[in-house]
Amino acid sequence: MSSRDRLTAYPACEPYHEDFLDTGEDHSLHFAECGNPAGAPALIVHGGPGGGCNPAMRRFHDPRHYRIILLDQRGCGRSMPNASIENNTTWHLVADMERLRQHLGIERWQLFGGSWGSTLSLAYAITHPERVTAMILRGIFLLRRSELQWFYQQGASALFPEAWEAFERPIPVEERGDMIAAYYKRLTDPNPKVHTPAAEAWSMWEGTTLSLMEDPVRARSFANPAYAVAFARIECHYFANHGFFDADGWLLRNAGKLSGIPGILVHGRYDVVTPLRSAWDLKRAWPSAELRIVPDAGHAMTEPGIVHELVRATAHFQHADGAPAS
Repeated sequence: MSSRDRLTAYPACEPYHEDFLDTGEDHSLHFAECGNPAGAPALIVHGGPGGGCNPAMRRFHDPRHYRIILLDQRGCGRSMPNASIENNTTWHLVADMERLRQHLGIERWQLFGGSWGSTLSLAYAITHPERVTAMILRGIFLLRRSELQWFYQQGASALFPEAWEAFERPIPVEERGDMIAAYYKRLTDPNPKVHTPAAEAWSMWEGTTLSLMEDPVRARSFANPAYAVAFARIECHYFANHGFFDADGWLLRNAGKLSGIPGILVHGRYDVVTPLRSAWDLKRAWPSAELRIVPDAGHAMTEPGIVHELVRATAHFQHADGAPAS
């Protein structure tokens, strides 16, 4: 496919409604709605954990057909308190999604999630399959130990040695045998002189490795302390606790519960952050899902081939989800 044939994102779409959802557990969650208030509801499940929503996430669904809902998960984005890891687990977030669905009076909705957003979407759909019309997942991440080892211990380090050296630098040699644990100790230190440089280094590592073609501007934006502290602390909190799943590979073991849900999986061939093997394994455990491998992309949702497949997927489901025609 030539670049001229690829679909592009929809025009910028501003929210028509924004508010905060009280969890009753000292977390107030920001959410926004865009597009068609009478359209098919689609929940944008952002990555990280701790990444928060951004305006680009509103542009993968046709706003004439979809009621696009964005939720900042606990501790990040515009949700409060910022960077908090108290009462912040996968199962708190699943409960928050269900609380928001009920608050908005939605019977069933589409889930649209990438990276950690795919993890959380799968956890929600396994727990509440009757509430999901379809799933569009990108950069599949199953939060298995092997995936964490690949990106934070040994694997991706061989492909980005210069970035890995910078990631190792804040950690003493004697602690580098468990980089997640070493970073967690620093990221949860109350002293900003300790946790801020650790957060910048952690975030810069991910920002540098996201796409097939390097994007230095994006990498530097990841290291902005205003973003990095929440992103790194919450992400490391989840990874140090193995996603709060009862067993390694929990999502795959329970994937049979997805059998009645239509799904499209979009994954870059050269995704270094969450290698393609995870999407392949999920497809085998969820045979009815369609796997679309993008041959010239990495992990980032903004890469042209990824954008094309995500927009194509939302267009595929828009009538099946019951959205009104334009």
